[in-house]
Amino acid sequence: MPFLDLSQDAAAMRRVLVGLGLAAAGEEVVATPLAGGVSSGIYRIPLASGTYCLKQALPQLKVAKEWKVPVQRVFHEIDWLRTAAAIVPGHVPQVLGEDEATMSFVMEYLGGDRRPWKADLLAGIVRPDTARELGDVLGAIHAATADDPAVAQRFRTDANFHAIRLEPYLVEASRVHPLLADRLLATVERTATTRRVLVHGDVSPKNVLVGGSRAVLLDAECAWFGDPAFDLAFCLNHFLLKAAHLPARAADLLACFDGFVAAYLAHVHWEPVDAIQARASALLPGLALARVDGKSPVEYLTEARRQVVREASLRLLRATPTTLDRLAQRWAQDCTA
Repeated sequence: MPFLDLSQDAAAMRRVLVGLGLAAAGEEVVATPLAGGVSSGIYRIPLASGTYCLKQALPQLKVAKEWKVPVQRVFHEIDWLRTAAAIVPGHVPQVLGEDEATMSFVMEYLGGDRRPWKADLLAGIVRPDTARELGDVLGAIHAATADDPAVAQRFRTDANFHAIRLEPYLVEASRVHPLLADRLLATVERTATTRRVLVHGDVSPKNVLVGGSRAVLLDAECAWFGDPAFDLAFCLNHFLLKAAHLPARAADLLACFDGFVAAYLAHVHWEPVDAIQARASALLPGLALARVDGKSPVEYLTEARRQVVREASLRLLRATPTTLDRLAQRWAQDCTA
């Protein structure tokens, strides 16, 4: 079936909302695109029954390089949101309905004073308490789903995870840096074959809303039953990158790093803490390198700071520390002066 882009078809969007019982048959539907993310169309829709958020998975991501991914991932995102809601209620948005024909779903709209955590961090508003809260939430989700055969069966999304995460980040970085390709591709293989917990896949400050009574985690379209070290490293990478971007706030950003690690590791019972730390430490420099030389580079680094991140990442790839605290210390020495 051809992909139907709801942003180009107001009648189809109305049919989705009427079909879910959220809009009346003749009600006007005005959808305002929301910023953030490159992989989906996301819209704020005020109706007589309330204000909602509609999300539709896109087949081609909104980046400069070609990056095509399967739109069926939307159903695993819905499943992740519902699974996580039962584990950490209030820390994920409520799903209100889904439409299979358009690969879209509707969830509660979380407005008010809530805003993406990324905006605060880039503005130099750094609160380590938020990092500790998020580490606790992620650790709880991983612990509750660890080695669960039913969850593992529902989230056998290896191809999707490879297409959205491993290929555009680590595999692409290996193409740009062929001298380190063997090391990067070995990390890809280890990550792809480690299956222990329900992974979110995009634990990033842009996908965390702050400003309410609790942090809310969004955007789980990379959901996969796999390596918990990926979620851990993916989030920690953002603290490192922002410390390189904002050296004056590096101490607080690295306190976020430490707080997130401590809160998360308190939940780890499914494997030795040293083992997950070693895998996360191996992933981190590759992910940092991928955010300057992969398919989804961060937008806020100047070219000079991109080079600092690149050089520090390459040094860490050649001699990776086996613990996260040592890695953070090395990063502070190399990137925050």
